Amino acid sequence: MRHDLGIATDQSLAFWSGIVAGTSGFSMAIASPIWGALADRFGRKSMLIRAMVGGGISVGLMGLARSALELAGLRFVQGAASGTVASATALVAAETPREHVAWSLGILSSAVALGSAVGPTVGGLAGGRFGLRTIFVAGGALLLLSAVPVVLLVRETAPRRPRTDRGGTLARLQAAGPGTLRALAVLILASGLMQASYSATQQLIVLRVIQLSPGSASAITGIAFGAAGVATALAGVTYARLLRRTGYRALITGTAVLLALSTAAIAVPGSIVAVVSIFVVVSLLFGALTPALASMVGLEAPREVAASIFGVSASAFAVGFGLGPLLAGLTASAAGVPAGLLLAAGMAAVLALLVYAASREPSGGDRDRRAASASAKPVAQEEV
Repeated sequence: MRHDLGIATDQSLAFWSGIVAGTSGFSMAIASPIWGALADRFGRKSMLIRAMVGGGISVGLMGLARSALELAGLRFVQGAASGTVASATALVAAETPREHVAWSLGILSSAVALGSAVGPTVGGLAGGRFGLRTIFVAGGALLLLSAVPVVLLVRETAPRRPRTDRGGTLARLQAAGPGTLRALAVLILASGLMQASYSATQQLIVLRVIQLSPGSASAITGIAFGAAGVATALAGVTYARLLRRTGYRALITGTAVLLALSTAAIAVPGSIVAVVSIFVVVSLLFGALTPALASMVGLEAPREVAASIFGVSASAFAVGFGLGPLLAGLTASAAGVPAGLLLAAGMAAVLALLVYAASREPSGGDRDRRAASASAKPVAQEEV
């Protein structure tokens, strides 16, 4: 937006970055429950392929945007048509034995994070050489290509619910056991708060880097997000070890508290090295929270409607993805970037309080932890 679309002032950049970063989240929030319900009925693999194709086309077209408004419109389309992570999460959670849910979703989270590490690093460096528009086209092409192994290699069991079944998702949740509906509602709200906090922080880190080092902002941002992606990936594959000692509720509560403190620390004046380093720590904490919350959702949700539940969770995730940057961008444009970072820290603090006060340890959590303790290393070696 700054170099290609003519948004020059810091105040305008903060405003439009919030709009563009947030608009895809709102369209995703509307579309995700619909895609989730269709996945339970017609298969989760087909929804993952649909998300990759829709995302690839919309991202590629962003390279042709001529204004911030056009870019925001394409982001809206991307949010409605994409949702690859939510689709993959629903597929993996439904196909994995319950005792390995935490481990498998940790691996998935790490795979996503590794892509998030390589992508921004390569994109930041290549953007300075080939132009940022080229990066969008290349990113869209890679997303389309990633659908090929899904089509050829991924298998899934047939949905258990027959197409003539008129039982709705709510009825199945009520029949699943006392407290299931409330537990899932708490977890879904927690997922939205987590994503709102982290998405706001990601957006504001870019503005912080521009403030501290405007001449090399593209390269430094790429390196920062690359290092953050590596940290998130490491947390995804290692958090299960800590989970065996703490349980889901304690792990998520403690991690969310540390996330709030670390995000607030970025607002303190400091060097570019300190800002990037703290952002890496924030990403490490986010990398543990993401699979932990997803595992809790997967353990609480009945398998027959798991994709529908993950669709609703993705909707809350998307609301956070849209609302966090929007609120942070408006706050930063009015009161400065540090005020926006404090807002993001407050969201993480509310997340910690919510999980501590209102969540429960999932029914499969103890078995998951015992199985992870007994078999995490052999399974990991076998996968490698």
